[in-house]
Amino acid sequence: MEPKQLALEIAKSALDKHAEALEIINVTGKSSYADFIIICSGRSTRQVEAIIDGVQGELKKQKVHPMGIEGRQYCQWVLLDYGDVIFHVFEDDKRGFYDLDGLWIDAERVPPPVSTPMTSAK
Repeated sequence: MEPKQLALEIAKSALDKHAEALEIINVTGKSSYADFIIICSGRSTRQVEAIIDGVQGELKKQKVHPMGIEGRQYCQWVLLDYGDVIFHVFEDDKRGFYDLDGLWIDAERVPPPVSTPMTSAK
């Protein structure tokens, strides 16, 4: 799978699990270790875990597996390494502290895919 297509697949799966403030950052030519970095937030460690599980589950169906996983045991900042695409999921209060968004402020942002709309159960 091409890196941009993989980044969009990851983003869609994350948004389907209600990831917040998702950014797809094109770091092609700016980074030696990836072409795209995806950053998003979850409101709690439980939501971070759900986002990670959702992304891994969807990509596993396509026979795409991460090369590495970091931070899974605490679910405050989890990194999934898919080679050319690095996926970061932060618990809300941790994201601002590490400020990866600011680190890549000069890199191009790719518009995320539209998430599947939810129906309200009121």
